[in-house]
Amino acid sequence: MPRPLNIACLQTRPMPTMESALAEVLPMAEAAVLAGAQMLFLPEYCGGLNSDGVRLCPPSQAEHVHLVLSQLRSFAAERQVWVNIGSVAINGSDGKIINRGYMVDPKGDILGSYDKIHLFDVDLSEDAVYRESDTVAPGSRARIYDTALCKVGHTICYDLRFPGLFRDLAHAGAEILCCPAAFTKTTGQAHWHVLNRARAIENTAFVVSPCAVGPVPGGGASYGHSLVINPWGEILADGGDIPGVIHAQLDLDLVQATAARVPSLRHDRPYQLADSKEKDVA
Repeated sequence: MPRPLNIACLQTRPMPTMESALAEVLPMAEAAVLAGAQMLFLPEYCGGLNSDGVRLCPPSQAEHVHLVLSQLRSFAAERQVWVNIGSVAINGSDGKIINRGYMVDPKGDILGSYDKIHLFDVDLSEDAVYRESDTVAPGSRARIYDTALCKVGHTICYDLRFPGLFRDLAHAGAEILCCPAAFTKTTGQAHWHVLNRARAIENTAFVVSPCAVGPVPGGGASYGHSLVINPWGEILADGGDIPGVIHAQLDLDLVQATAARVPSLRHDRPYQLADSKEKDVA
């Protein structure tokens, strides 16, 4: 028997303040709910994002007073909808922030949160050197949300390049693997679609990846192309390169059905890496 779930990804622009971020997010969220979405997915740093060239410096607050978190919790309760807050910047210790995402239930309560584990420290070119670890403290715990509608594994942006994390979430029962992002335009054009499709195919799960789109205030740009991909690796929705809302209806029974066709999650085997000098025994 089909288990349909109507979802929406909000493809928002990087905004310089929390107030402008809310002005971007809330009308999209309202439109998504009016169109029938039961669960909303928002991008990484949906609470605001700035840069001073290549160093990201999103507006942040302590969790208990965070304006965007508070307003999105209120929205979820008023509209009785699940909201996956891709991530916002939370004040941490030692002058660093935490890149933290949340799952909020239709009562406005926080079901759980996830702190981004893998930080974007890369050298794309001489002029594009990123060091997320300079300003962000990494997380250390994977997160799966057992909602009333489905099980959702939460990752963030650069985590997409670490298939072991997705594998662990799939083994823990995740039916949807979400990867909210503010992927750079350079890496997005090269790798975004293929990485998202690979994570879906490898793990026979839906992948839902809302991505911010457009220029980042202060420098840089986010790629957009928010994606919804089914367990067979087929793209159900692509947000393109303009702000907006993308919708998809997921048949959650496809997760189990696809795993029955290609049961790779049951075929993981332990192995050792042989030394090059080690001789094989016939």
